[in-house]
Amino acid sequence: MDVERLKQIIVDQRAQLEEKFKKEKIIDRDSSEIRKLFSHPNAFIILGIRRCGKSTLSEEIFRNQKFGYVNFDDDRMIKLDASDLNRVLQALYELYGSDLENIVLDEIQEVYGWEKFVSRLRDTKKVIVTGSNSMLLSGELATSLTGRHLDFTLFPFSFKEYLEYKGIKYSGVLTTAEMSKLNSALHRYLIEGGFPEVLKFGESFLKSIYNDIITKDVIKRHKIKNEGDLKEIASFLLSNISKEFSYSSIIKLTEVKHKITISKWVGYLEEAYLFLKLNRFSFKLKEAVFAPKKIYSVDNGLSVYMSPTTSERDGILMENTVAVELFRRKSKIGTNGYDIFYWKDHQQREVDFVLKDGSRITELIQVTYASSRSSIEPREINNLIEASNQLHCNNLSVITWGYEAEEKIKGKRIKFIPLWKWLLHI
Repeated sequence: MDVERLKQIIVDQRAQLEEKFKKEKIIDRDSSEIRKLFSHPNAFIILGIRRCGKSTLSEEIFRNQKFGYVNFDDDRMIKLDASDLNRVLQALYELYGSDLENIVLDEIQEVYGWEKFVSRLRDTKKVIVTGSNSMLLSGELATSLTGRHLDFTLFPFSFKEYLEYKGIKYSGVLTTAEMSKLNSALHRYLIEGGFPEVLKFGESFLKSIYNDIITKDVIKRHKIKNEGDLKEIASFLLSNISKEFSYSSIIKLTEVKHKITISKWVGYLEEAYLFLKLNRFSFKLKEAVFAPKKIYSVDNGLSVYMSPTTSERDGILMENTVAVELFRRKSKIGTNGYDIFYWKDHQQREVDFVLKDGSRITELIQVTYASSRSSIEPREINNLIEASNQLHCNNLSVITWGYEAEEKIKGKRIKFIPLWKWLLHI
């Protein structure tokens, strides 16, 4: 592709990005914190599911500075390869000047062999690379940039960001009316999820997001021929969030009869950020590897879109929301991160989340859709206490819908925290 044509596409893309900032309500998503860390030439990698706001965050970081922006997820650029990238750079220089220091390369994984180009640029430029596949940092780029890049995973809106987008304020002790409004917003958040475009255009937009992920990030990227079977597996998993699954159980759904193939496909869906997967915690590595996994959707809205309504839906969506928030906090800039598991023993006693930092279990979390102490099932607390004894962890929490207290039960101190307060760090 010639430079003049590239310039025309780049100008069109930039105009669309600027129009978005003029017309839409933009929520600041840690851009100021990222900017502090990104003060010298380097590569900053923003990963996350499609349409979660990576392009917008990139512009926020470089706002009020001169920067070049190229979106490679554009049908006009579909035939570009690594040999065209120098012409892309030339087009940016001709548009913005040869002293251009800030560059955004949006969804550059669409260009085969892009890694060396970015590796070369980051020595003299501040380069933001976005991608909707967690394998972006594997292979050549990982080799070239080991220890010499920053990376960050962006999720759809958190509940705090959702409230800001909706213009709902909260502070201090809430009045009854304010609490009612907050609970109503939380109910909507559990159902709608946090995709910015869904909040703007409505829940019907979830179909477009879902189809793009399945088609572009999984089927096309991995050249999968059995599209129907892949879609059946994705639909099954979205309809069974917060539940255990095994590759053997999924085989029964499709014509594909090889566990290795099923395992790869689930991995591809996970790499595309459609799902978050938890391993069962065990001190024995072999048990952890072969035990069933638990699956969560990266956004509640996608699961609601694909799933029939059930009597247990509120509790399931609540647990999914906690899972996503735990992964979001794990990836937050400036944190050391932690590992997330679930726990289940041979007597089928279960705890929803186990947080592990290095070799130490730091917290056990149970989630229950209960608004009062009497509606919390005794087994939820008994399982938490049993896990505490077996895993040697006394930091115990139960996230509820509305009950708040701190109690000492069987010698263990347990915090009961309403979901809204836990999500908002209050």
